[in-house]
Amino acid sequence: MIIQVSPQAKERLARQLGDQPGFFKLFYDTDGCDSDGIAVLLILNERDSDDESIDAASLPFVINKQQKIYFESCLRLHSTNRLHLFQLNSNSKSYGNNIKVVDLRDSAMKSESSEWFVG
Repeated sequence: MIIQVSPQAKERLARQLGDQPGFFKLFYDTDGCDSDGIAVLLILNERDSDDESIDAASLPFVINKQQKIYFESCLRLHSTNRLHLFQLNSNSKSYGNNIKVVDLRDSAMKSESSEWFVG
């Protein structure tokens, strides 16, 4: 899996990661969604055992191998004019124009099924 990250998005993501260790996790959140879920970028302290690396412009990106079914193999990530929001798309689909980055490094919570969720 590959995410082509625009230079502006790479700069903003690196700034959000800061000096603390962490990983960006591409996550498809369906919790509380009536129909379709939403794509979210989580910042986590460490990888889970089911996480796989994503080639993303030297940024530390991972995805749970079961979540890969929600995304195409080649994605593009751009930053919007609004700080902390991104656009994620592929050649055939838009995954959202308001993709949030949620930093869970200090307040990470796991549900009973060991899947990360955004509460």
